[in-house]
Amino acid sequence: MQRVFSGIQPSGVPTLGNYLGAIRNWVPMQDQHESLFCIVDMHAITVFQEPAQLLAQTREMAATLLACGLSPEKCILFVQSHVPAHAELAWIFNCVARMGWLNRMTQFKDKAGKDREAASAGLYVYPNLMAADILAYKATSVPVGDDQKQHLELANDIAQKFNHDYQADFFPRIEPHILGVAARVMSLRDGTKKMSKSDASDQSRINLNDDADTIRNKIKRAKTDTEPLPDNMLGFEGRPEARNLVGILAAITGETQEGVLRAHGGKGFGPFKEVLADALIAHLEPIRTEMLRLLEDAPALDAALRRGAEQADAIAGPIVTEVKRIVGFLPRK
Repeated sequence: MQRVFSGIQPSGVPTLGNYLGAIRNWVPMQDQHESLFCIVDMHAITVFQEPAQLLAQTREMAATLLACGLSPEKCILFVQSHVPAHAELAWIFNCVARMGWLNRMTQFKDKAGKDREAASAGLYVYPNLMAADILAYKATSVPVGDDQKQHLELANDIAQKFNHDYQADFFPRIEPHILGVAARVMSLRDGTKKMSKSDASDQSRINLNDDADTIRNKIKRAKTDTEPLPDNMLGFEGRPEARNLVGILAAITGETQEGVLRAHGGKGFGPFKEVLADALIAHLEPIRTEMLRLLEDAPALDAALRRGAEQADAIAGPIVTEVKRIVGFLPRK
């Protein structure tokens, strides 16, 4: 069975965009593959995190993933820092990766901004840790978005150079895991920008812990234009907000966008927003309720994450021990 690895940062409650674009697609993977899902708190501290808040958000993310349908009986759900193999292999990869490779990483440039000298060294070598996350388990498949494809290519370069330098056919090639069509959810305030947890305006997003009234109010206030909904896809030209809201309803109900337009084309946004809000509340309220239930018992949640870390360590520990033998830290058998 193919081994799949995926990670998510504990940077606040996931949005509707995170759910429709990634998390929802992870659920069927646990039935089809040997799946590891990691809350990557080590990646989170590449920028400063307030410690108590980081711990709370890590638990919150775990509760969210479980509430969305991940099952400890079907997959391994764990916290990155709880498995030593990630840090150990990342250092070895820091010594395998080349500066020139890291200098080409566009995401560092985007995140560091103009003041690159003030960015943490961790942010710079982030891709090496990402490679270690995957290769510590010899995972062969990773679901990635467009913004992570370059890092996946680097992970393969690191694996290939390690194999070459140490004359060991050890690490496998990683392939991107194709999830099919993933919904691209845009901001409720600007249909040209991706929905984001980091947006200054909470009105720009639906959070998975928003209650029914909050969801209804956010959809009611979502930016639209003055024209009725189009009756075909060509009518979305120059209307990003209309496209976004129709796309959200299609994704949450399993309908095609063409089907949504057949049902609602020519109507005003007022009635359509009511339908959209009702659909979102019906779908997300059970997730919110289960998330809150799980968070009420922090010891049980922590225990589940410890069990996941033990399972993950049982896979990664022997792999990284063998890496240590290959590089000369330990005697060969």
